[in-house]
Amino acid sequence: MNEEKHYHTLTAYYQNKYNCKIAKIALNANFSCPNKDGTKGTKGCIYCSKLGSGDLAGNKNLPLKQQYEEIKDKLKKKWPNAKCIPYLQANSNTYAPLHRLKAVYEEIMSIDDDIVGFAIATRPDCFTEEIYNYLEELNQKIPLTIELGLQTIKPETIQLINRCSTNQEFEECVHQLRKRNIEVVVHIINGLPYETKEDMLKTIHYLNQFDIQGIKFHMLLVLKNTPLEQLYLKHPFPLLSLEEYTSIVAEQIAYLKPSIIIHRLCADGVQQDLIAPKWTGKKLVVMNEIDKLLRKQNLYQGDLFNSTTHHH
Repeated sequence: MNEEKHYHTLTAYYQNKYNCKIAKIALNANFSCPNKDGTKGTKGCIYCSKLGSGDLAGNKNLPLKQQYEEIKDKLKKKWPNAKCIPYLQANSNTYAPLHRLKAVYEEIMSIDDDIVGFAIATRPDCFTEEIYNYLEELNQKIPLTIELGLQTIKPETIQLINRCSTNQEFEECVHQLRKRNIEVVVHIINGLPYETKEDMLKTIHYLNQFDIQGIKFHMLLVLKNTPLEQLYLKHPFPLLSLEEYTSIVAEQIAYLKPSIIIHRLCADGVQQDLIAPKWTGKKLVVMNEIDKLLRKQNLYQGDLFNSTTHHH
C-alpha cells in the first residue's frame, strides 16, 4: 500500500502484476440476462438500466473489434504504453450456449496483441459445468477475472431488488471458480432501499469468509426508466448523502480482508440518466473524501478485520 492510499488499489495491483499501466476496455457483446429475458419470469434487477448496466461500454450495434478499437484509441492518448484488458460489462456474459461464448471470447482475444487479461461480468446462476471447464482452459492461456454481482446478502433486500439468485448460488459459483484458480471480483451496492449501515457491513463480513480477489463498491444510483425510479418516485426512501457513503465505505474498508484488491470505490452512471443522488456524478470528489477520512481516522484496509470473527 502506498502512502496516499490506505487500501490496496487496482492500479497498484496491475502495476505490480504487469509492470505497466492497464487500460480496461468495456465491451457490449449483446448477451442477455436470465433475470430479464423471462427465464426467471421477472423483469430484471430494479436498478438495472436498459443497457444492462453497461452504459459506459461499447455500442452493442458495432462489431466487437470496432468497439474495442474506438475505446482503445481514446485510452492510448492518455496512456500511450498501456496494455489492455477487455471487459465484457453489459448484462450476463456467461449466459449463452458454450459455442456462442467461445466464439465471442475467442474473437475478443484475437483482436489485439496488447491484450494481457480478460474480465467477464456475469451472475452466479449463469454457469454450467462445461462453461466452468472451458473458463479453466481459457484462464490457462490468459489471466481471467470473473466479476459477480452480489450487491447485498440481506434476504429482504434481495427480494426487493428482484435479484432472483441466491446467496447459495453465489457461494457455489465462487467455489467452482476458485477450484479452477480463476480470480473473482464481487460487486456490492451501498444505499439499497431500507438497508442500514449494519446491513452493509454484514455484506463485507460475509465476503471476508470467501477466497475472493477483488471487490467493487457502488452507490445505489436511481436511473431513468428503471423500476427503481418508479419505486423512488412512489415511495421515496432515503438515499445516502456523500458524507454517509464516505463514512460507510471507510468502515467497510477497515473491516475488509487485507488481501482483497479494491477495484472501485463508487459507481459510474450516465449523467443524463441519473435521477439521484446527484453527488455520485463527481467520482473524484467521492474517492478523495474516502481517502481523506481514512487518513483522518488513521484507518487502513483490514485494520478491523480480526475484530469481525464474532460475526461468523
